[in-house]
Amino acid sequence: MQIDTEIIKKPLLSDKTLRLINNNQYSFLVTKKSNKIEIKAAIEKLFNVKIKKVNTITRPIKQRRIGRFIGTKPLFKKAIITLEPNQKIQLFQEE
Repeated sequence: MQIDTEIIKKPLLSDKTLRLINNNQYSFLVTKKSNKIEIKAAIEKLFNVKIKKVNTITRPIKQRRIGRFIGTKPLFKKAIITLEPNQKIQLFQEE
């Protein structure tokens, strides 16, 4: 099993993820090989919160053309965490 800080790479902040915060859902970029059980344990330990549900999305590699060269956009895995009703993650709080 990996260390918690290796599983969670960074939080994702976009317009969609900011709307999800109102539903008590938070998004994180995670390692490709991590599973839902490891992600849940890592978030609960790092932020001291109770998690209700973990959804994961793996975006596939896509080809990208830059001029005459063909490259690829990298594969990444995203986790959307749903917390219990009275839980909050202080990292995302607006002041």
